[in-house]
Amino acid sequence: MTNTLVDTYLSIRRQTLRLVEGLSAEDLVLQSMPDASPAKWHLAHTTWFFEAFFLQKKCKHYTPFNPQFQVLFNSYYNTVGEQHPRPQRGMLARPSLDEVLAYRHHVDKHMVSLLTECEEISCSAVTVGLHHEMQHQELLLTDLLHLFFLNPLKPPVMAGDTTLLDTPVSNDCQPYFKVYSESLTTIGCNGPQKDTRKRSSVPFSYDCERPAHSVFMPAFRMSNRLVTNREWLAFMDDGGYKQSLLWLSDGWLCKERNNWCAPLYWIQCKQGWQEFGLDGLQPVNLSSPVCHVSYYEADAYARWAGKRLPYEYELEKIALQRPIEGQFLEQLQWRPQPAESTEGMHQIYGDVWEWTQSAYSAYLGFIPERGALGEYNGKFMANQFVLKGGSCVTPKALVRASYRNFFHPQQRWQFSGLRLAE
Repeated sequence: MTNTLVDTYLSIRRQTLRLVEGLSAEDLVLQSMPDASPAKWHLAHTTWFFEAFFLQKKCKHYTPFNPQFQVLFNSYYNTVGEQHPRPQRGMLARPSLDEVLAYRHHVDKHMVSLLTECEEISCSAVTVGLHHEMQHQELLLTDLLHLFFLNPLKPPVMAGDTTLLDTPVSNDCQPYFKVYSESLTTIGCNGPQKDTRKRSSVPFSYDCERPAHSVFMPAFRMSNRLVTNREWLAFMDDGGYKQSLLWLSDGWLCKERNNWCAPLYWIQCKQGWQEFGLDGLQPVNLSSPVCHVSYYEADAYARWAGKRLPYEYELEKIALQRPIEGQFLEQLQWRPQPAESTEGMHQIYGDVWEWTQSAYSAYLGFIPERGALGEYNGKFMANQFVLKGGSCVTPKALVRASYRNFFHPQQRWQFSGLRLAE
């Protein structure tokens, strides 16, 4: 196996550890809600993934670090075995953080040996594990953000620029709708080659992105940028959270039950609205994209604005025409940033995940991965919506035009926002 793959493996694994530098063991063991997981669990689960799917399958004489970890850190793979209940992951005071870090070191040592010596392991299979780790880097940050928000001290998770101020109105990127003619467009992608010895030549995708297929798109118009906090405040000031006719029935019930009146992490103070982020509590930057809103809220806003949410194939068509550039995890901004005041389409990649009105379901011809990895995506194709584009805490290498993120319509602890279409 090439040294490039080993270097990539170690680089991604080290990046996960850098995200928790400076945090205490107490920070990493807590679980704020059933949808989230403790950071310590993320560190262990991503390690379990490599141990369960590679070391135990490919290394004849490999001895598991701790056989009990097979249950503790299995997420949802029924074909692999039992799992510790997800809502109780925060109860795992043991193993200690030191033991989890030793577990990571143990698995990394054996994975490096496997990647260096084993000719039977495919490059594309390892890439699944690396993309899985990058997905958990984002989840680790969003889960920590929710945890720290529940602390009345509102402590920052990360060091960051605490001097961000609102961009003046005159500097806002003015919205307009670009026209796209009707077309027959190929979206999705085909699977990777079975085994080439060069990682760069293996086009990675998850099974839910396949197969590539043609979609007829009627003409549509798409906003050149994401909806901003300034525009969301106008929706709030106009009673957007109080007008039932704007809301889907389930959304209205969800809003009422949870007393939603603003995006998650917004706090109204004497000085005005403030927003909690990974870098702490700051005044809401009115020019930045609105973030941490549910599908229900995004849909209600679109109705209020007289527009609609895009379909996933519309955003994918636009993304295919653009390079993968934007605000990602690597910029360490920790918050979505305002669009540039220039012409053209902005924020197609990065900043916030964009809700679509497309249900997360299988493409015609969908074939799940073989074995346990077939549980990765397909079994979640019910009652969820697709999001596109990535966010400011998404690793750049994770993003591509065909990538399909998916969440339930009531969930909003992720970096989720919206763009309008018509």
